[in-house]
Amino acid sequence: MGTALKDITAGKQEPTHRKRASWDEYFMRIAVQAATRSTCDRKHVGAVIVRDKTILSTGYNGSVRGMPHCDEVGHMMENDHCVATVHAEANAIIQAAKNGTAIAGADIYVTASPCWNCFKLIANSGIKRILYLEFYRDEKIMSVSKQAGIELKQVSFKEAGME
Repeated sequence: MGTALKDITAGKQEPTHRKRASWDEYFMRIAVQAATRSTCDRKHVGAVIVRDKTILSTGYNGSVRGMPHCDEVGHMMENDHCVATVHAEANAIIQAAKNGTAIAGADIYVTASPCWNCFKLIANSGIKRILYLEFYRDEKIMSVSKQAGIELKQVSFKEAGME
């Protein structure tokens, strides 16, 4: 047995010292990948719900199940917003519920900060930390997140290794 171990390590090179992605970088990259499934071409958004370094659920913005996609038939616009899509955060929460996965105490990684409606869903689901790449429209979430005890953190492209 000693010989086999020696043979395995005999040809090893010195370890390279590459920068390993942080957990936040890792999960944010997965949220970016989830956004590639988006079917609303006005804004591609992805979300990943994580607890204890384990992915619980993912989501992306897309049409109501069984309905045509915006990128195929156009947008349903109200007040300069497409209202045909279910947002990525809501879809990730719905997927967790559908699969019986508890998300209280989890983190959500999302490529754009939540709109007010999605923020309320996130808050009531018990998620404790929201990490986002870009700020998107709604300032209310800034003050309400503090009051609700939810950490809200913007991650830059540089921090996430996506320059």
